[in-house]
Amino acid sequence: MAYGHYENFPVASFLLPAAIRRPVAVVYAFARSADDLADEDTIPEQRRIALLDAYEAQLTAVASGETSSAPVFIALADVWRNHDLPLPLFHDLLSAFRQDVLQRRYRDFASVLDYCRRSANPVGRLLLHLSGNAEAENLRLSDHVCTALQLINFYQDLLQDFDENDRIYLPADEMAHYRVTEQHFRERRNDRALRQLLAAQYRRCRELMLAGAPLGRRLRGRFGWEIRLIVEGGLQVLARLERQLDSAPFARPRLRRRDWPSMLWRTLVARYPATAPRL
Repeated sequence: MAYGHYENFPVASFLLPAAIRRPVAVVYAFARSADDLADEDTIPEQRRIALLDAYEAQLTAVASGETSSAPVFIALADVWRNHDLPLPLFHDLLSAFRQDVLQRRYRDFASVLDYCRRSANPVGRLLLHLSGNAEAENLRLSDHVCTALQLINFYQDLLQDFDENDRIYLPADEMAHYRVTEQHFRERRNDRALRQLLAAQYRRCRELMLAGAPLGRRLRGRFGWEIRLIVEGGLQVLARLERQLDSAPFARPRLRRRDWPSMLWRTLVARYPATAPRL
């Protein structure tokens, strides 16, 4: 699942230390399978909530030492026992997936950040726990990077989220400020108002990513290199989103194989501040 899924989630990478590659894949399998349940719009909402509740019950059973017949939870129980992972982080993920079933609009950026705190930040925190780097400052920086990555995913999938799931993750108050409405999505309307709204989102997201970037220098070895590569990949996608604002603001930019040499080079030469501002 971790290697074959369509999402461009940076998981089980060859850069990760071999000792944590399988545990990372298990964490991803848990998150991916639960997220897919939330997004399965052929299943009625209440049934999806019931399935996620069943995930929650199995998670609680794992903490109680009970056995499971589900492959994901068999693997998760092993990883949880061997690495002493904080179980509330898994519950946070399930909370966000339930929210995806029931909530489709966000009134302001604070509510978007709250969603990211539960949908994305737990993954980075779990990686730090798995690698033995869960210091307070590392966790703070990781939250910035993971939130920025989640926001970038929103900006890449504006139309997909709207067309397939009737979701808009852009803050409603900021849409109103720039006079952007849902008609912009329905009509694929590209006007000055939309471009100004999206440009403001991209600027703020870049600030978040750069605020978390020092994490890649704080972590040693291959794990630190992995974080630097993730940061550079996110910044490249943001740059492409900005470049296509005038011509194709709804298009999804993707990183391609030819981008890897420049990204790898920047992981070696890019310099970020040793400490990050508190956003």
